[in-house]
Amino acid sequence: MDLKKVEEQMANLETQLTFQEDTIESLNQLVTEQTHQMTEMQRQIRWLGKRLKQMQEQNTTDSDPANEPPPPHY
Repeated sequence: MDLKKVEEQMANLETQLTFQEDTIESLNQLVTEQTHQMTEMQRQIRWLGKRLKQMQEQNTTDSDPANEPPPPHY
């Protein structure tokens, strides 16, 4: 192998390495962002679940029509 060919291969490898490093960094940022989004969504789902449970519990205690106030037209 001559020196020029080795230098070309080395430059090609350096270019590929730089591209791979950029790709890895981009993917890492994306994964970090998606992790934050998923954490926020999980928090919201837990809150919605608690709220739904509260509403269901409230509905079961208020489900007796005798306990309801009369409509406004009475």
